[in-house]
Amino acid sequence: MNRALKRKSVAIIGAGIGGVATAIKLAKSGFDVTVYEKNSAPGGRASQMIREGHRFDLGATIFLMPEIYRDTFANLDIDLYEFIEFLPMTTLYQLYFDDGSVLDFTTDEKKMEAQLEAIEPGSYRMMKSYLAKGYGFLKLGLSRLLGRNFYRLFDFVNLSNVGLLIRLKAYLRHQTFVNRFFRHPHLQMAFTFQNIYVGQSPYEAPALFSMLPAAELLEGSMFPKGGMNRIVSRLVEYAEELGVSFVCNKPVAKILTENRRATGLLFEDDTRVAADIVVANADLPYVYNNLLPDKRPAARINKLNYSCSALVFHWGIDKVYPGLAQHNVFLSDQYRQCLDTIFKDKTLSEDFCFYIHSPVRTDSTAAPEGQDSLSVLIPVGHIDPAKNQDWNRIRSMARQGVINRLKKLGWKDLEDHIKFEICYLPGTWESMFHVSRGATFGSLGHNIMQMGYFRPHNRHNRYSNLYFTGGSTHPGNGIPLVLLSAKLTSERILKEQFTEPGPARNNFTTIGTLVHNRKQNGKQDY
Repeated sequence: MNRALKRKSVAIIGAGIGGVATAIKLAKSGFDVTVYEKNSAPGGRASQMIREGHRFDLGATIFLMPEIYRDTFANLDIDLYEFIEFLPMTTLYQLYFDDGSVLDFTTDEKKMEAQLEAIEPGSYRMMKSYLAKGYGFLKLGLSRLLGRNFYRLFDFVNLSNVGLLIRLKAYLRHQTFVNRFFRHPHLQMAFTFQNIYVGQSPYEAPALFSMLPAAELLEGSMFPKGGMNRIVSRLVEYAEELGVSFVCNKPVAKILTENRRATGLLFEDDTRVAADIVVANADLPYVYNNLLPDKRPAARINKLNYSCSALVFHWGIDKVYPGLAQHNVFLSDQYRQCLDTIFKDKTLSEDFCFYIHSPVRTDSTAAPEGQDSLSVLIPVGHIDPAKNQDWNRIRSMARQGVINRLKKLGWKDLEDHIKFEICYLPGTWESMFHVSRGATFGSLGHNIMQMGYFRPHNRHNRYSNLYFTGGSTHPGNGIPLVLLSAKLTSERILKEQFTEPGPARNNFTTIGTLVHNRKQNGKQDY
């Protein structure tokens, strides 16, 4: 290891899972790494809350795509299954429909076959075909699109990748794609609602995202004992063993810059720190809008497509109601209307879909004995001042709608058994985690013009030592892709730190800006 590398300092803004994973990789490569976190503990949106013995994960609650976790942890020289204790799950979740029917989304093939054939004869065979296609998209996408850096435009825009995008069905909407396999609306819903994991609608998302249900059923799922936050807390412990410093309650006010370099950080308490390299794990649109001096890139980012938000109730319950699995999804027959209300009207329909997490079904440590910790997540539109968004009304409507639906399961006295209630609105995500527009699934959406090279890059175009990691840079939202982001950003830093990299052509690019630049500059390469 070059001695000069060991003296290089790295300041990371934000102790979310992307920032922590990046810190580990850089520390193992000889850098002096310090992570600055605005809140009182690391975790970001993978944080955890404990009240009266009830434990709640604040962000992700489902352990998706275990193979990506395994591979990205291996890149950090960590054996995932020795590092974290996992509890097995056969039923991934239960799906509840308006007619009272329930579908166990399970890796038990015989049970799955019996359920699907009872709904639509021949659908089990079609499911196998659908999953094979979706898993093929995942593997191809990881090797050619999601799992690599794009340093130049023509790394992404070339004849080979035109064929790739066709093979990934990037031109086809996910809902249109699933209709080729299933006729029954319940099955169409069952194999597309997973788009909400990354804050998007199957009526707008590309068919590539059939990789989500495919990964669930073919790779299976588990649950980390202690909750999803246990993954972050173990990574923090490991980072500290490597010499990484974590400074909490230290919000950043500004990234200091000089000429074409970031020189350090200015904090809200007016203290400063110098750094050779700055990595922003804070929400990328927030960084451009609030921490950097040039507002022109921010203005372009503000015009991009943003993902949805979520309204969440955390309930401490003094009893355990029968019937729920750990993960439960309540789907509405007004599926299209429900999603359009979220993504177009930026509000909540009367017949909305929602999700309930009850970890005590797998991990008894999540609540006092004989009690339950329920998290109810209702997807809603992100904050949009141009829309009529009365969040108090939406909150009341959502709460009553959930309680009414649960009464149909026999939970007549639910309100009598809620010990306490904590509600997170889109504004909560915005203030607590600096998530732009409260779009808690990851600010930026995933249409084809916001993927690959066209997604905001993981290195600033002007400041050659300022890097980004997290859901709003390449490759995208959700913990598995954020872990991939940390891997790719670390790779880029290690590739570029030996020599000074030239400025990237564009930090984010659209076809329109490419054509304009070409006309203005007469250049063939961007």
